[in-house]
Amino acid sequence: MNSSRRRILWSVVLGVFLLSGCTINRDIMFKTPNDHQFDAYTDTAGVRRFRIQINDELQFRLFANDGFKMIDLVSEMGGRQNNALLNRNNLFSYFVEYDGLVKLPLLGRVPLAGLTMREAELMLQERYAEFYNRPFVQLTVVNRRVVVFPGGGGDARIIPLENNNTTLLEALAAAGGLNRRGNAHKVKLFRWDPDTGKRKVYQFDLSDISGLQYADIVMQGDDVVYVQPNPDLAREALQDLTPVITLLTSILLVIGIVRGFN
Repeated sequence: MNSSRRRILWSVVLGVFLLSGCTINRDIMFKTPNDHQFDAYTDTAGVRRFRIQINDELQFRLFANDGFKMIDLVSEMGGRQNNALLNRNNLFSYFVEYDGLVKLPLLGRVPLAGLTMREAELMLQERYAEFYNRPFVQLTVVNRRVVVFPGGGGDARIIPLENNNTTLLEALAAAGGLNRRGNAHKVKLFRWDPDTGKRKVYQFDLSDISGLQYADIVMQGDDVVYVQPNPDLAREALQDLTPVITLLTSILLVIGIVRGFN
């Protein structure tokens, strides 16, 4: 085999290995073309109030006498113990089922999906007035969370929303901050829009101080924050080429040994 054919053969072998084993940038998701039109973000925190949804987990507190019962049961001698016992006896978790109903004590299955927290509390207080004197109801949704991809490709975090005012900056901080590969110019937010039944896609530039206006965006349940990773071409290309180079070196070594024996 002459030298030109040998070079063509090695080029084909190298190309096959590169095409079959190339992993460069495979960990980058949700790519968008350069001319993609992102949704324009408008702050709706004060307009659209949080509503109870199917599969929500609700913590439910019920007190009588407009809540003063909670104070009356705490004595001076054993205040902390009685208070803990009271909270344990009055705090339960219930799930919003597929049909939007929640099974509650005494009331049975009650429709709560679609109601705001305040609407649900007032409705339950009216229903429990049949059994208790001036009932006081407190509801909390405990399974709201945000999925954050900090920019490393495979380092996603699920951040529970422990309060109603968790911001974008706080969610990123809870996920450990931006990964070293994270591109602060391309921080994407995927948010469910109940009006259209689809997720809206927003992109923010947090690379300089002008992006501070987006840092205080209040997170909502089931939000997805995706920091697009920067391509790590050199490292990933080296990882892909290393086994090929090792194989070719081994083949050349074997050929050299065989020729030495001949």
